[in-house]
Amino acid sequence: MSRIGKKPVAVPDGVKIDIAGKKCNVSGPKGQLSWELPECVSARYDDGAKAIEVHPVAETKQSRALHGTSRALLANMVRGVSQGYERRLLIYGTGYGCKLDGKFLCLNVGFMGRGSKDKSQFRIPVPDSLDIDIETAAARGDIEPAKFVVRGCDKQVVGQFAAEVRKIRPPEPYKGKGIRYDDEHVRKKQGKAFASGG
Repeated sequence: MSRIGKKPVAVPDGVKIDIAGKKCNVSGPKGQLSWELPECVSARYDDGAKAIEVHPVAETKQSRALHGTSRALLANMVRGVSQGYERRLLIYGTGYGCKLDGKFLCLNVGFMGRGSKDKSQFRIPVPDSLDIDIETAAARGDIEPAKFVVRGCDKQVVGQFAAEVRKIRPPEPYKGKGIRYDDEHVRKKQGKAFASGG
């Protein structure tokens, strides 16, 4: 039995849990999420202890594999609707920047994107469940980056959107220009050294 799977998921105040069969609905101040449990796992909400308990239905290999995973996903849902998730991204590069245009995130990262009205920008549709907060709209050289934060209650959606944005212009290894995560360390390479002729 999974050690993580055996740990109950503590439910904070303000979070409502509804488990009907395999369907789990979690709602809180940050939003609402639903997920269907795998057939080999069951979950029960203990109202007195304010905790969700996850159990394998049978001692099979698949049950053992999904026991801890199911518990972790439910814990992520509870944290998401109570505290939310966020991913901060930085854009380094002279003239690079970001802005919001309705439900589109517009990026200026040095080359044009397909289907964009502004030929120097990428227009990325933002899912309804996400909020984008622009902290610094334009980068100042390679020292001060443009900054924006992706926020939402679904950890998977937040992470997926941030990864897709970063993939547009990953940081290059010489000057570090491009889009990176706030906690990402970019290892820089040394450029070519030219020896002076004798």
